[in-house]
Amino acid sequence: MTVRVAAIDIGTNTVLMLIAEARDGELRAVEDHARITRLGKGVDRTKRLDADAVARTLEVLREYAARARELGVVRTAAVATSAARDAVNGAEFRARASEILGAEVDVASGGREAVLTFRGALGGLGIQRSASVAVIDVGGGSTEIVVGQADGAIVFAHSYDVGSVRMTERHVHSDPPGRAGLDAISADVRSVYRSPAPPSGPFSAVVAIAGTATSYAAIDLELVRYADAPPHGHRMELGRIETWVERLAALTLEERRHTTGLEPGRADVIVAGGVVLAEAARALAASVVTVSDRGVRWGLALELTESIANDAPHQKIV
Repeated sequence: MTVRVAAIDIGTNTVLMLIAEARDGELRAVEDHARITRLGKGVDRTKRLDADAVARTLEVLREYAARARELGVVRTAAVATSAARDAVNGAEFRARASEILGAEVDVASGGREAVLTFRGALGGLGIQRSASVAVIDVGGGSTEIVVGQADGAIVFAHSYDVGSVRMTERHVHSDPPGRAGLDAISADVRSVYRSPAPPSGPFSAVVAIAGTATSYAAIDLELVRYADAPPHGHRMELGRIETWVERLAALTLEERRHTTGLEPGRADVIVAGGVVLAEAARALAASVVTVSDRGVRWGLALELTESIANDAPHQKIV
């Protein structure tokens, strides 16, 4: 019997929900949702989740839970990442979110987040199972770098405390950010990536996931409607990413909001996110990255469908 699952990724900047089902041995999306709620607003400075950001996020989770019920989802799992790990009031938020979803919200450690990222990112890219692969996941508060074989054998995984929201709040103090902002972000990110330093290539593929990477791909492709042609598999040279970072850093926030391919809600953090992504590629000695529009939610959905197939307990059935 085909069953539907819902996998929810509560990130620092964005809340994502994948509703999927396993068909013919392959995980297929039924619906894929993303909403920017900026849960991690101010967390780097205050170590607390902002009340308005919590309210926005909980409202999105209510909408997600209702949609999952409408589509006949039988099992739901949710993970909260960097902001919920760092905030002193994260437990209170998770309790409220768990009640809404009818499933416990798991605070993913950096290592678990990296594993879910790696499993989810590679689907649909045609990468051979024996290939050596590096995956970069630039989030709002943290960035995961995972290295392994495409068959799932991981040799390196680390979560670095650099992300698009964290670096924007820490270093962007003018509009446009300009050269001073870029240099400050680059210096900070490079120092963080040194400990521990990720393995350098060559790799069969370096894959970049999440909103920063997909936004740069959408900008590069001048996508008017992302949903019509998600840039899954789009390849970008490191120099091309850096060129776009420079161009966006020269624009005011209002000008960036009107950039073709960029969701306006990401305009304030897209420059810092691009620097974090470019420096990750450089740390891996990668000249080209392949963009994937999959990630943690896909890895989590795979776990859910496997647990059902194995009749193993996982999250509360809703």
